[in-house]
Amino acid sequence: MRWQILVAGKPALAYAKAGVEEYLLRLRRYIDCECIIVKAGNSAEVSQRLLEKSAGSYRIAVDERGDRPTTRKLAETIAAWEMRGEIKCLSFLIGAADGHTPELRHACDMVLSISSLTMQHELALVVLLEQLYRIASLRKGEPYHRD
Repeated sequence: MRWQILVAGKPALAYAKAGVEEYLLRLRRYIDCECIIVKAGNSAEVSQRLLEKSAGSYRIAVDERGDRPTTRKLAETIAAWEMRGEIKCLSFLIGAADGHTPELRHACDMVLSISSLTMQHELALVVLLEQLYRIASLRKGEPYHRD
C-alpha cells in the first residue's frame, strides 16, 4: 500500500522544513510514501485541490473534529486495511489555514484528529509524519514506540 500526504502550501518555517525532511527520510525506509504540496488558497480552493489529487485513494482528512485513535489502534487499523488488500493508496489530507470544508470532510473515508487543539498546518504536517513513522516502526517491531 502506498501512502501519500497532501498538504496545502510548502512549509515555510525552518522547524517545519527540517521536521518534514527528517520524518519523510525515516518513513521511506519502511513504506512507499510521498508528500504532495498543493497550492495554498482559501478553504474551498484547497479542499477542491486536495480532493482532485487524492481521487481513487482512501482519503483521511486530518481535522481536529475527527476520531482520535491511539497510535497503536491506528497502526492496527492500517494493518487490517493492508491485509484485506482492497486499498492501494492511503491519502492523508491537511488543509490550509482555514481548515477543510464540510464537503471535503464528508467526501473522505475517515476524519482523523491528531489533536483536539487547533494547530498550524505546518505543525500538523510534522506531527502527522512523526505518527506515521511511529506506526511504521511499531509494525516492524522496532523500539521507537512505547505504550
